[in-house]
Amino acid sequence: MTQMHGHCEPGFERVRDVFAAQLAVPGELGAAVAIQREGRMVVDLWGGSADGARTRPWERDTLVNIFSTTKSLAALCIHRLADRGELELDAPVAKIWPEFGAAGKDRITVRHCLNHSAGMAAIRRPLATKSMYDWDTLTSALAEQEPWWEPGTRHGYHAVTFGWLTGEIVRRVSGKTIGRFLHDEIAGPLGADVRIGTGPEHDARIAELVPAPPPTDGTADVLAELLKNPTGLLAKAFLNPLLVPTVVNTPEWRRAEIPAANGHATARGLAQVFGAVAAPKRAPIPVLAPEGVKRSGVEEKAGPDLILMDVFTRYGPGFMLGTPDEPLGPNAGAFGHSGAGGSLAFADPTAGLGFGYTMNKMHTGMYLIGPRANGLIAATYQCV
Repeated sequence: MTQMHGHCEPGFERVRDVFAAQLAVPGELGAAVAIQREGRMVVDLWGGSADGARTRPWERDTLVNIFSTTKSLAALCIHRLADRGELELDAPVAKIWPEFGAAGKDRITVRHCLNHSAGMAAIRRPLATKSMYDWDTLTSALAEQEPWWEPGTRHGYHAVTFGWLTGEIVRRVSGKTIGRFLHDEIAGPLGADVRIGTGPEHDARIAELVPAPPPTDGTADVLAELLKNPTGLLAKAFLNPLLVPTVVNTPEWRRAEIPAANGHATARGLAQVFGAVAAPKRAPIPVLAPEGVKRSGVEEKAGPDLILMDVFTRYGPGFMLGTPDEPLGPNAGAFGHSGAGGSLAFADPTAGLGFGYTMNKMHTGMYLIGPRANGLIAATYQCV
């Protein structure tokens, strides 16, 4: 039996039981789940192994790469600036970042970048793998190219470019990199263990991320689909620059700021951030103003996703919203983001609830959230 640690308040035993059952599944490694409700951490559980060889236990402060769950942190940074009146979501990006207005992009707005309708889902010109760590190379490549489709008319998941678009907007407005802004404005004041870009002092507590094996039963898989056309839009969206699974465990990946993909966090840290968003009156600081919380959960784009092989997706301004197949609980207005392989963070303002789930053994298959987090969400709302 895999050991589980932490605490679970009375009334949330169902979450504890589901999490324990997940840890006991053969082949599972390590994971953590945390729930903050009305400013109180009602669930904070972790267990399993922090590496594939099972030589390190998952500890209370184990960090792990959260892939696209990072997008939710980047979006919070944008909305915090908007709440302060330092940028407008419907303003052209070129007003903030003049070079971006080239090649017919003068009408792309900040909102287009947030809701995946900017038509900038991939970088056109081939880039070397090492350029992933060169901020100026990536933002210059985006600034010089034309959109893949008429901005605002369609939506398609900006898998990695979302981070460079939002990050450069934050940098131009605030004068800080997005990792520094997140730390100074949100994570630091909350005491939340979430970060975009990690220093070497954190390496010893970062879990090894273990890729899922490719499906063998014909199950739909993004990687298998994009390899069918390695020069197409789908492949470029995920693999230009080339992102190979092993790179996420390297110092180069950890040191960089890749705001769509390389955030590192504990589940507790994610629950603290989104718990503060969901219940601002109970938080050390209000992460967003009331109008910021409200607009974050409003649907702006929904339907077949141009990048994700026509999977039905719903987006608010910077956040993924629940779908009928994979809801973020029963309440309208919940918002957050999942990450490749299974991580998840979201806020439910109606319930005053912030949720965080992290893991290091990635799942495979075409899920927007994934079976483990989905099971924990269902258990959570059986308790609320």
